[in-house]
Amino acid sequence: MLILSIVILAISWLVQWRLKSKFEKYAQMPFRGNMTGAEVAQKMLHDNGINDVNVISVEGKLTDHYNPIDKTVNLSPDVYSGRSVAAAAVAAHECGHAVQHAHAYTWLTMRSKMVPAVSFASNWVQWIIMAGFLLMAFAGVFGVYVLLFGIILFAFTTLFSFITLPVEFDASRRALVWLEDSGLTSSQEHEMAKDALKSAALTYVVAALGSLATLVYYIMIFLRRR
Repeated sequence: MLILSIVILAISWLVQWRLKSKFEKYAQMPFRGNMTGAEVAQKMLHDNGINDVNVISVEGKLTDHYNPIDKTVNLSPDVYSGRSVAAAAVAAHECGHAVQHAHAYTWLTMRSKMVPAVSFASNWVQWIIMAGFLLMAFAGVFGVYVLLFGIILFAFTTLFSFITLPVEFDASRRALVWLEDSGLTSSQEHEMAKDALKSAALTYVVAALGSLATLVYYIMIFLRRR
């Protein structure tokens, strides 16, 4: 199991490095439409008949996201003001989530409903699992039940990571279809945007698999300790 964890960590690092290099590469490629990421986002929202979503700039790098609570497409400075293929692809992807929200996309709706519980689980799960391990050494059966509770919480976060996958893949699909149908990208730019979004999606896949592997590890420990 230790070897598997090391392999997953190595793959995760490789995927993150690849994503960063891809975006740095495509951030240097001028966008034929000569539009900023913010302008691309506003146009995609308008073309999809969405008028109640604001496009704003947020601090950080690769911090782009859609917030369904306040209906905002949040773009990092490089994307918001950038006029590159990477900026256009990321902006369109985040608007893909806004389109999902407007159409009540099933997986996004399910994911949004899970957010409060996942937020709680993420903040406490490691502490609860750690307490379970310690209590098993001093309190016997009680520690086993504490560990079981922690595993259940971790299983919930793992489920969340897998539900995130169709949400992210669908947002990229919507973005690429719109970029092509709108005529904003050339065939070469479209392939670049597709490559960039595929690299981003791969990070979610690795994260989900890593979470699953960790969950299996905890379950194996629990079964042995029982």
